[in-house]
Amino acid sequence: MLRGLYTAASGMVTESLRTDVIANNLANVNTVGYKKDETVSAEFEAVLLKRINDGQVTPDIGGLGRGSRVDEIATIHEQGATRQTGNKYDVAIEGAGYFVVETPNGTRYTREGSFVRSAAGDLVTEGGSRILDDTGRPIRIPNGTNVTIGAKGDVAVDNQTVGTLGFVEFSSDKRLTKEGNNLYVAPPNEPTTPATGTLEQGSLEMSNVNVVSEMVKLINGYRTYEANSKAVTTQDSLLDKAVNQVGTV
Repeated sequence: MLRGLYTAASGMVTESLRTDVIANNLANVNTVGYKKDETVSAEFEAVLLKRINDGQVTPDIGGLGRGSRVDEIATIHEQGATRQTGNKYDVAIEGAGYFVVETPNGTRYTREGSFVRSAAGDLVTEGGSRILDDTGRPIRIPNGTNVTIGAKGDVAVDNQTVGTLGFVEFSSDKRLTKEGNNLYVAPPNEPTTPATGTLEQGSLEMSNVNVVSEMVKLINGYRTYEANSKAVTTQDSLLDKAVNQVGTV
């Protein structure tokens, strides 16, 4: 009975973590460039049961599961929908690639292309982090009326090129880890290559979260959590009877 309690409780913990991930996805449904997460669960190693009261022969009964655990929270790097904004500093990524961003913690990467021009003239994210060019330096936008950003990141002001956006990709997106604020961190010395994707000025790549799909997962997770909760209650009731009633004269 104690084993049953632990098995059901592990299922409740797993579904609780899954719900947290789904809630975070739904909270970021309108976040530019956000990539949804998926909870990957795994089973604890099963135990092989045998009958032990048949003399020297102990036939197998079967396997007994010992609950579940969260094996990984994986980021799904599928393309999000593109929304046109008409803003000259908005840039959407089509295909593979990340912008290079300067932060107090070092170089980071993002798919969020909602840029602005700072008071100092630097091209920055909405959070104030400077966008770096293909040489690792900030991009300075001088005063001008006609700002164009090409498909591969060439930035020009009044037909004068001022730099090229740092636009890179990795051998595998799985090498990146979410850090918060829509930023990704790469392993130390992780090599990058010029991105094979293209950029579209005046547009933004939106979140790849599907609200209907996430709500279905949320309901399913709630039902699973509820079933495990009832199993815990049942096991507790049986344990109570075993302790307080079985063997009573």
